[in-house]
Amino acid sequence: MDFTVAICTYDGAQRLPRVLERLRQCYLYMRDQHIKLRWDVLVVDNNSQDQTPEVVASYQAMGFADRPLRYIRETIQGLAYARQRAIESASSPIVGFLDDDNLPEPNWVIAAHEFMMAQPRAAAIGSRVLAEYDVEPPANFNQIQAFLALTDRGDEPRIYKPVDRVLPPGAGLVVRRDLWLQLVPPRLELIGRVGGFMIASEDLEAILHFQNAGWEIWYNPNMVVHHHIPEWRLSADYLSRLMYGIGLSRYRTRMMKYPSYQRIPMLLLYLVSDVVRLMHHRYKYGAHWRSNVVAVAQRQLYLGSLHGTIGFVKKTMVRLGKGLKLASRSWL
Repeated sequence: MDFTVAICTYDGAQRLPRVLERLRQCYLYMRDQHIKLRWDVLVVDNNSQDQTPEVVASYQAMGFADRPLRYIRETIQGLAYARQRAIESASSPIVGFLDDDNLPEPNWVIAAHEFMMAQPRAAAIGSRVLAEYDVEPPANFNQIQAFLALTDRGDEPRIYKPVDRVLPPGAGLVVRRDLWLQLVPPRLELIGRVGGFMIASEDLEAILHFQNAGWEIWYNPNMVVHHHIPEWRLSADYLSRLMYGIGLSRYRTRMMKYPSYQRIPMLLLYLVSDVVRLMHHRYKYGAHWRSNVVAVAQRQLYLGSLHGTIGFVKKTMVRLGKGLKLASRSWL
């Protein structure tokens, strides 16, 4: 195989058919354009409790778009585990990730493969991810839409430079399998949202391993994915929990950018920065600080970031204290 599309899903029986039908359109597009590409689809069931296995089996029985359609089950909960299992089980050197609410355009597969072939230094390529809303989002939602993996960086390809401190989301991400196996630890610190515990950014942690090793991360506007966002994902409760979890994960993604000797002073700088941002946010929104949906979500992001940084400082100081204690015992 030249390319593997990996769909990681949890209780996705109702969502998977739309994704698989979109991938059928990818097959028809390449057939009509007489494009020769050997590719398959791999569904990674992350311990679903619904009819996900039966849905995949029904498509397998129909002979899915003349493409191999494989199903595997990852019982350890967490998107990071599901993606790692996909990489280990993929049958091609290039793997494209889709979530079970990601709907690719018909040319997505071939656009991803051709772009990766044209950029030999690229370890990962991010898609243009556009929203498909069930209802109108709240006012000023554009201020936080990137945290729902929505990404539109224009019509021209571009490199994500380390200095910009911005990276693509895991939705529609395409990676080189050999580099993932070489550079990304099989067990990340951030595992993804599990139940009510919404620690996110496992995709950013993986990508940072590529970037820290000197490989390029690209944005390809021709790889278009539509992200279906139901009404419940725009609620104040969901957005608050989502943003707080993203904030908690920032300690990890922030510190990965610095050598170990710089981490403590940078942590302290981030601690001050988070406090200042929270105060500025309170002043900016005034009486609407606790009522505006977007304002509440942003506040939870800053609170999560502050709490995560404080927790990481505490753990670092405890480890440092234990290290000094052991060193003093050895000296004595």
